[in-house]
Amino acid sequence: MSPRELPEGFTAMLHESLPGDVAATLAAALSDTEPSVSVRSNALRGVSPADGFKRVPWLGTGIYLDERPVFAADPAWHQGLYYVQDASSMIMTEAVREIVRQRGDGATLRFLDACAAPGGKTISATEGLPAGSAILANEYDRKRAGALTENLGKYGYPNIAVCNSDAAKLGKLGPVFDIVAVDAPCSGEGMMRKEPEAIRQWSRSLVESCAALQREILAGVWDALKPGGIIIYSTCTFNPDENEKNVGFIAEELGAESVDLRLDRFEGVCRGFGTPHHSYHLFPGLVRGEGLFIAALRKHESGFSEPKMKAPAAVRDKNTADFASKALLNPEKYTLLADGDAFSVCSANQAAFFAYLASGLKLMRCGLPLCRLKGKDTLPAWETAFSTAFNPDAFDSIPLDYAAAMSYLHGDSLTDIPEACARGIVTATYDGVPLGFAKNIGRRANNLYPDYLRLRMDPSSAAPQQPLISKQL
Repeated sequence: MSPRELPEGFTAMLHESLPGDVAATLAAALSDTEPSVSVRSNALRGVSPADGFKRVPWLGTGIYLDERPVFAADPAWHQGLYYVQDASSMIMTEAVREIVRQRGDGATLRFLDACAAPGGKTISATEGLPAGSAILANEYDRKRAGALTENLGKYGYPNIAVCNSDAAKLGKLGPVFDIVAVDAPCSGEGMMRKEPEAIRQWSRSLVESCAALQREILAGVWDALKPGGIIIYSTCTFNPDENEKNVGFIAEELGAESVDLRLDRFEGVCRGFGTPHHSYHLFPGLVRGEGLFIAALRKHESGFSEPKMKAPAAVRDKNTADFASKALLNPEKYTLLADGDAFSVCSANQAAFFAYLASGLKLMRCGLPLCRLKGKDTLPAWETAFSTAFNPDAFDSIPLDYAAAMSYLHGDSLTDIPEACARGIVTATYDGVPLGFAKNIGRRANNLYPDYLRLRMDPSSAAPQQPLISKQL
């Protein structure tokens, strides 16, 4: 490849703010090397990486790929059994785990991802939080919020709400979150190997405007964090204005003390420069991944009153209750939530919290979407098939080979129906794992896979990919 020409002002900024050897290594990596490709296997659903791949140092279920496969041609990707994510971003899981370890009580937590799309940081949090914790994933951009909802639906953690809001409105919820993550919009210096636009758009004025926006977001969500709670601040950029100086803003202007996440115990991870506060850089050339900055701070303690939260009204629709009892593992642990003719569930211990969120925000998702009523039918939500809460024995299944699985993902009806298969809702499976739902009407089963998720490529042109994961179901 030909070297990328980095902006002169950018390279000057590197040498102004970083030690000389680090600046030179980083500039060389951004100029002359290609970005890596990595995926994380879905530990929540009993999946581990296939053998033969190099592991990501800070996430045992993350692996590096030597080349980028056609992910859309792999049913396991559609099933949410792995997620394509930059290796540096995977360190969020370890950051959350360290916060949980330092708390030491094992209690379920409430987690806000304030800038969540496309979902990788939220997914990282699901694997670091105690089981049963509640997550609100927010994305200001409506289109990106749609992609966020899809990615979280495929990954399968049930206790997630999604909204499309601004920071100030999140702050008006009051001090209800134990952890708030702000992966802030930034100048994108860390994406210069992946996105040529990140090089073309760079300027010092862009850096300054991004830093101001980041402080605005931080101030907006600050009131949503409990006193004693932790804020995780991260960017995919290198300059101190968007990184170390904004950590100082959190500590000195908002009122917090830095938390040592000990992430520099991983080879190649550097501590922040020129700051008394704990923070960490992941630089291309020093780690196999793109650029990332991350820090955590604890909000100063003070007397506070948590908003009152009421349990949601009981759902009295018998068909829906019967469907939940059938479709869920341990249905007694979940509470039904109603939104018109659509129903979702969340862990019973989080029901009042999710009802509180729904009263203050316009949610795109509230817990695990379960089903909706359509005439006399109760139709399952597509997310149910991928959830850790789903009972795989709830419905008769139709096993599909590779060609049939790709055809199903394309939206085609199923025609090879086992004679013993019951009429009504059935689960289409591939390699023993749910792929989605269909409605068996006899000689065929009508495809219930939603239009907006359907495969755009010609399924007959797809070929099986090298397995990236090992299922232990």
